[in-house]
Amino acid sequence: MKEQKKPTTPKFNIYWLYGAIIFVLLGMSLFGGSDSWQSISKTNISSFEKYLNAGDVSQVTVIRNKSSVRVTLTPEALNKSDHQDISGKNILGQDNSRGPHYQFEVGSLELFEEKLEKARANGVPFKLEFITVENRWADTLIGFLPIIIIIGVWIFLMRRMSGGAGGGAGSQIFNIGKSKAKLFDKNTDVKTTFKDVAGLEGAKEEIQEIVDFLKNPNKYTVLGGKIPKGALLVGLPGTGKTLLAKAVAGEAKVPFFSLSGSDFVEMFVGVGASRVRDLFKQAKDKSPAIIFIDEIDAIGRERGKNNMTGSNDERENTLNQLLTEMDGFGTDTNVIVLAATNRADVLDKALMRAGRFDRQIYVDLPDLNERKEIFKVHLKPIKTIKSLDIDFLSKQTPGFSGADIANVCNEAALIAARGNKKTVGKQDFLDAVDRIVGGLEKKNKIITPEEKETIAYHEAGHALVSWLLEHAAPLVKVTIVPRGQSLGAAWYLPEERQIVRTEQMLDEMCAALGGRAAEKVMFDKISTGALSDLEKVTNQARSMVSVYGLNDAIGNLTYYDSSGQADYNFTKPYSEETAQKIDHEISGIIEKQYTRAIDILKLSKDKLIELAERLLDKEVIFKDDLEKILGKRPFKTNSEKIEEAKLLKKNKI
Repeated sequence: MKEQKKPTTPKFNIYWLYGAIIFVLLGMSLFGGSDSWQSISKTNISSFEKYLNAGDVSQVTVIRNKSSVRVTLTPEALNKSDHQDISGKNILGQDNSRGPHYQFEVGSLELFEEKLEKARANGVPFKLEFITVENRWADTLIGFLPIIIIIGVWIFLMRRMSGGAGGGAGSQIFNIGKSKAKLFDKNTDVKTTFKDVAGLEGAKEEIQEIVDFLKNPNKYTVLGGKIPKGALLVGLPGTGKTLLAKAVAGEAKVPFFSLSGSDFVEMFVGVGASRVRDLFKQAKDKSPAIIFIDEIDAIGRERGKNNMTGSNDERENTLNQLLTEMDGFGTDTNVIVLAATNRADVLDKALMRAGRFDRQIYVDLPDLNERKEIFKVHLKPIKTIKSLDIDFLSKQTPGFSGADIANVCNEAALIAARGNKKTVGKQDFLDAVDRIVGGLEKKNKIITPEEKETIAYHEAGHALVSWLLEHAAPLVKVTIVPRGQSLGAAWYLPEERQIVRTEQMLDEMCAALGGRAAEKVMFDKISTGALSDLEKVTNQARSMVSVYGLNDAIGNLTYYDSSGQADYNFTKPYSEETAQKIDHEISGIIEKQYTRAIDILKLSKDKLIELAERLLDKEVIFKDDLEKILGKRPFKTNSEKIEEAKLLKKNKI
């Protein structure tokens, strides 16, 4: 049997009170006059003159401010058949014999008064009275109307600034210091679990341990362990930090308070600190509990930096209160703070120390196997062909985050739907990768034949140089179809390396300069088309010299500050003489690789021309086309070397 739901009484709404007040005021305004509830019949001036001349009128009351007249009949006139309709009782049940009995409008009071004077001169008896009718309630309401409007606007603005006009703890002006955290507990339908988080095995293991601690603390405390006070999730955007927190909410089965760092920020002084106090008070009351603060760098930036005014601002007050609350926990409180950020370098050192955030969990970009698992998760709701190779897709997306892979799957489904397909195939995913990396394809962009030829030789130069260099990334395809802001592109499949050697960086720089070198070799001219290439090689050369210590002239020195403190200094960490030396070495590295690319292309000029002509003909060429023109690449990739090593080891066994 289904349980009968208990009838729920409607919740009180403040707007009901506002409506009742307005209704009462309008009622008083409309029915507040002294004669509002009396029944007064309407007539006209012609009928009035007839009644007046017949001697039926005992009193005439002229209302000056309304240009209207009220007529009271004599007792004898009420017995006449002409006035039977107005005799009796009014709408309140009161005797209607005292009048007034008739009312009518007049155009000009002066002309009407002249008629009354003539009637009186002719001996017609009646009493004449002039009055002004006032509605005290309406006048009072109009007098207070400006004040009411000002108060209403003030309340509206306060409600908007305190979190919107809707419900919630922050929606009322008196609750502005309350926490805006969203509570997830066992009664909340949270479907995300660790099964929905593909990859990130190390991060999941750390988070799972925290969840287990809250579920069964005796397992750890019996050995003398203490509950960790906090864990900080650090990683690039889109790597799954917030998704991990959602999985914790689904797995923990304990109250889970979720909010963003910006929810503490408010224009009112002391509001952020008040919300921190209220948040931790709620968490302690519902202990054991988890607090998750997303984008904690909004309030956790290092204190005293970029404070041009010299005053202690609201953000620092909020951070101070957060530090105090995290220190105020006892070991038996069972409240854990999770936080996520992609800017760990700007966080205050006091926030990062042990005892507050005991664990820092780095959520890195997924590797090949992790991308495969992520694809499996995001491909579940998509209707794909049965022969879809997930291993191939994971190899085609190096450097992609979990959010990027989700976007690839969605874009592939949209592309297939646009083509009226019933399933999503391999080409749809490749087109989706091109769309995300390169931008929207623009086939209708107007390009002159001379420009198109230059672009073709430029991209062919990239392809040829990278094909002939051992450590350059292997080519996937080359296109001269404009995409996004680029007029052409060469797509590579970079090897996933944990460390990079000098010769590998130099080969990549040489391949990047192959486009400009091809223009120089073929046309003895250069163009602005190499801007992105120059930007890339300049950053690589600067990193070699000033960051990684890969330059003999500068030596084993680095001027990189991983703590982020150098961002706030107005001076360079080296002298002007060293700066000139660094600039000279950067320029020398780039020019040497540019000359190297020119030499390679001069030796294979006929192959370059053949490759460019095929590119002009087809607009898009692939790895197979390069193998037909240049032969198989003489170098083995890291993955091929790994496969050979595995095969050799297997044969030995």
